[in-house]
Amino acid sequence: MSTLNTRIAMPETQSLRPQTLPHGFLHEVADSIAPISQTVAMRATAAPDAIAVEAGGEMLTYSELDARSNQLANRLVELGVGRETVVALALGRSPESVMSSLAVLKAGGAYLPLDPAYPAERLAFMLNDAQPQVLIANSEVSQHLPAGPWSVIEIGADREIDRCSTLAPAIETTKDQLAYVIYSSGSTGQPKGVEVTIENLSNLISWHQRAFEVSAKDRASHLASVGFDAAVWEVWPYLTAGASLHLPDESTRVSPESLRDWLVANQITISFIPTALAESLMQMDWPAETALRFLLTGADTLHRYPQTGLPFEVVNNYGPTECTVVTTSGRVDSSNEANGLPTIGQSIANCEVFILDENLCQVAPGAAGELYVGGLNLARGYRNRPDLTAAKFICDPFSEGQSARLYRTGDLARYLPNGDIAYLGRADEQIKILGYRIEPMEIEAAIDRHPAIASSAVVARGSNCSEKRLTAYITMRNGTAPSAAELREFLKTSLPDYMLPSIFARLDRLPLTANGKVDRAGLPEPTIENTLRDEDFIAPGTPIETRLAKILCSLLNLSEVSVNDNFFLLGGHSLLGTQLIAKIRSAFGVDMALRTLFDAPSIAELSSEIERLIFARVENMSEEEAQALLA
Repeated sequence: MSTLNTRIAMPETQSLRPQTLPHGFLHEVADSIAPISQTVAMRATAAPDAIAVEAGGEMLTYSELDARSNQLANRLVELGVGRETVVALALGRSPESVMSSLAVLKAGGAYLPLDPAYPAERLAFMLNDAQPQVLIANSEVSQHLPAGPWSVIEIGADREIDRCSTLAPAIETTKDQLAYVIYSSGSTGQPKGVEVTIENLSNLISWHQRAFEVSAKDRASHLASVGFDAAVWEVWPYLTAGASLHLPDESTRVSPESLRDWLVANQITISFIPTALAESLMQMDWPAETALRFLLTGADTLHRYPQTGLPFEVVNNYGPTECTVVTTSGRVDSSNEANGLPTIGQSIANCEVFILDENLCQVAPGAAGELYVGGLNLARGYRNRPDLTAAKFICDPFSEGQSARLYRTGDLARYLPNGDIAYLGRADEQIKILGYRIEPMEIEAAIDRHPAIASSAVVARGSNCSEKRLTAYITMRNGTAPSAAELREFLKTSLPDYMLPSIFARLDRLPLTANGKVDRAGLPEPTIENTLRDEDFIAPGTPIETRLAKILCSLLNLSEVSVNDNFFLLGGHSLLGTQLIAKIRSAFGVDMALRTLFDAPSIAELSSEIERLIFARVENMSEEEAQALLA
C-alpha cells in the first residue's frame, strides 16, 4: 500500500524553513499531469464502453461522456467561452453536471457550480459577482434564475448543441489558468468566490490517485452537493483514471443505513462521506465481502474512531476551500483512541503546512498556533476581492521567492511527536456545521435586515458536529418580537437552509467585552423564557408525548420541547431524522418511514401516528402474542 503523504513540514527552528522536498521536484509532479479534458478523452479512446457516470439507472459511457461534452464545449466556444471565462452551472448533482463541468474545461473556461436549492437572492449575488459568460441550467431551474448579460443554455433543450461537432475544440490549456470558481460563506455578509487553477486541481488529482492507488477498476461515489468543494474531489481523480462515478438518490445519501447498503450493493471501492454521516457508518456492522477500500471523511472535527474489524480503512482529511479541498490527510487507527481525538494527518504532496504565532514565528513543537498553508494547492485568491485576497493570502516569510504565499486558515492546531497535526478549532468565529463552513456575520447581516431587529449575534451550540445547532440571539427595535417562523421565512429569501438558525433567543441587550465587541462566550443558554416560538409552549400531556419529548430533547440537546414544535425548525435534519426513527422503533416497537417525519414533524403529530401504529399492531396480534406483550 502506498503511503498517504510524501513529507511532513514540521517546524524545527524559529528562523529556518522546515525541510521539504526540492521545489524543482514539487513542480515536476504537477507539470507531469496532462490536462483533465485530454486525460478523459484518452480514457474514452482506450475504453469507450466503460461506465463513466451512473445515477438511478441512467448511465454515461466514456465515449458518450466525451462526445456530449465535446458538443457542449464547441457550443460554449461559439458563445465566447475561453481562457479565464467563467461558466455557471445550475444543474445540481447529476450526470449532466459532470458532463457540463468537463465541457467547460474542454472549452478552456472555468466552471462555477451553483446549487439550485440555494435561495434566489444568493444565486443572484453569485451570478452578478462572478459575471459568467454563459449560464447552463435545466429548463425547470433557469426560469427561477435572474437575467443578466450572460447567455443561457437550457441543457437537454438547446438544439444548437446537437449540431455541434463531437470532436474536441482545439484549445491550449496552461497550468496557471482558472479551473473553477466556488463560493463559500463570507464574513462581510456576502459569499466570497474562491478561484482555483488548473495547477491546483492537477496537484490534488495526482496526490489522490497515488495515495489511494486509484485505477480504472475503482467505483467511486459522488454524494456531495455541487456547491460544496468536496464534489470537485469526488469527480476528477476518478474520471481521469478511467474509474466510474455512482450517484445515490437524495434519500439514500443522508440515511446511514441506506447509504451503507447502497455502498455495498453498488460495490463502491472509494467513498467520501461528510464527518457527521461517517461517524455513524463507522459504528455500523459491515459485511466482510464489501468492496469498499477507503472511507474518506472530512469537513468537520472527527470525534469518533472507527470500530475495530471494519473491512475498509478510514481516512480523515482537512482543507479549506482556498487550498483546493485537501491540505492534510491521515488514516484513522482505533489503536490511537486513548491519545485523544483523531488527528487531521499530515500535509499532502506539494503542500506546506506551518503552525505560527501572532508574529508569524513558528511555534515550538507541540505548542498551539494558527495553521498556515503554502504550496501548489494554494488557490489564486478571491474573485473581485483584492483586499480580502491580500489579507488572507500573505507573503511567505520563509521563502526567498517574492511570489511565494501562505494562506492564513484561521484554524488552530499543533504538531504531535509523530508529525501528525491535531486540529484545535477556529481562531476566529467561523463555524462549521454538517460540512458547511459558515461565517456568522453573513447570517447576522441577513437577520439585521428585518425591520423589527435591532442587533443580532449567531453562534453554534453543541458538543460535536452532529449535535451543533445555529443559535441566533436578537434584540428588538420596538419591544415586539416576530415569531420564529416569521424570522425563518424572512431569512429563507437570502440564506440556504443550512444557514438558518435552529433557535432564536431574545435578549434585552447583547453582552459585550471590555473593548465593545460582542462577548459570544457570554451569550446565555437558550431557555423556555427567552426562546422565540411559533406558538405558546405546551408541555407533553400523554405518556407517549412525554417519552417522545425525552427522546427529542436528548437527540437535539434541548432542555424542553413543546408538543407543537417542528422537529426540523428545532435543528433536526435527515440524518438526525433517521436516528429519531430508530429510537422510536426501539422505544415503542413500531416501524415508521422517514417520510412520516416530514409529514408529521411535531411531538403531537408523531404521537398520534405512533398510537395508530401501536393499535394496528395489537389488532393484528394473535391471542398468544397479545398475552406475551402484556407479560
